Parts: sequence; C-alpha cells; structure tokens
Amino acid sequence: MEKIRAGVFATVLVLVLGASASAQVGANLGLVNPNLASEAELRTVPGLPAAAVTALIEGRPFFRMAAVHAVVSRHAQEDAFDTIYRGLWLPIDLNDVTDEEILLIPGVGDRMLHEFQEYRPFAALAVFHREIDKYVDDTELARLEQYVYVRIDLNTASDEAILSIPGIGSRMLREFKEYRPYAALPQFRREMGKYVDASEVARMERYVEIR
Repeated sequence: MEKIRAGVFATVLVLVLGASASAQVGANLGLVNPNLASEAELRTVPGLPAAAVTALIEGRPFFRMAAVHAVVSRHAQEDAFDTIYRGLWLPIDLNDVTDEEILLIPGVGDRMLHEFQEYRPFAALAVFHREIDKYVDDTELARLEQYVYVRIDLNTASDEAILSIPGIGSRMLREFKEYRPYAALPQFRREMGKYVDASEVARMERYVEIR
C-alpha cells in the first residue's frame, strides 16, 4: 500500500511541476475535500472522529477553512489537528484568508506565514509557485500548493484553470464558458442555478471573480 501511495504521489508531483501556469487551484495530492467527499471517504481521514464526520456532512457546504476547523475542533483534540489536516482540507483563497487559517496548514509556522503574506495580492497561482519556491524544495512546494488557490477570472480563464476547481468536470466547464462575457457575479449565480442548486453555486463561486 505504501509503495502504491508513493507511486501515486510521484506521478501527481510530476504533473504539478510540469503543469501550465494557468491552473489556479493547487493540484490535489490526496487531500479529502470536506464539501465533496462521501461519508466513506471522510472516515478514511486519519485522526478524524466519527462525530466530526457526521457534523461535516450535516454542515456543508463550507465556504472557509475556519468553518471546517470550527467543526473539527468541537470533536478532536488540538494535538490531532496536524494529522487531520494532512488528510482533510478545504482549499484557501490566497488573497482572502486569515493568518489563523494559513497556520492550520501542517508544517506552516510563523516564517512561512510571513512568506504567504509578503507576496499578496497573488495575481495567479504561478506567482505563489515562483515565490514560495525560493524557500522550499519541489516536493514541499507541491504539498503546500494543494492547500491554496487564486480565484479565476470568469471571462478569461483557460479550460485548465476552470477544471482545476474541485468538483468541476467537462459539463460545468461548458456552462461556465457558455455565458461569457459575465457582467457581474449575480449573472453567474443565475445561469449556473439552471444546472445545480444554490449551495453548489455558492460553493463554486468561492473560486471565481470578474476582473
């Protein structure tokens, strides 16, 4: 099993490091997304109590990692957070995130928090990649990138950038593009609301903007 996991990690790592700069959500190396995961998937997260699994399912969708942490912290001890968040995470917006949310990322301390802050606002995930690469090796950079994203511009984002949004497949890619140019986010909500419910529209909206 460990050999298989290592092989999967290596494959994803190659994809991450060779990916186009247009991807705006870090490639996932195995983190379970609390908004998208099944109950069975949530139960595989090391250190996550069964009561937390139930509460996460009942509470979603979540729009900030702080809200996920509020649920987890009601059911798990502080010394378990690092283990849990090596398996469970809601990607955080690099340009709209609290220090406390950044510090929930396993292995991130005050020094790396400073680097996250120093380069704001991030125009693209590629900027994060370039700047953080000054401080960590490629393996650690890929690990950190899976925790973060930069909002995509609805009117100019590439197919790759749109598909990097968790839970977006070819069908929603088509719908995202069909209504361009978007004049305002209410238009996005209205048009996407034809295909998915309001909670899913809200979940997708946290990854997009109009510039």
